[in-house]
Amino acid sequence: MAEVAEYLGVPVQTLYDWRLRHRGPKAVKVGRHLRYRPEDVEAWLDDQTAA
Repeated sequence: MAEVAEYLGVPVQTLYDWRLRHRGPKAVKVGRHLRYRPEDVEAWLDDQTAA
């Protein structure tokens, strides 16, 4: 999660907030942890750029 936050230039807490509001990249829950697939992050980023 920290890697995704660093890549996007936002704090980790922002990723949590986006997830609660269904605004950020798609995350997969593995046990108690959230994981982000690189292709999902890139797709979300492309959508943000297009908008």
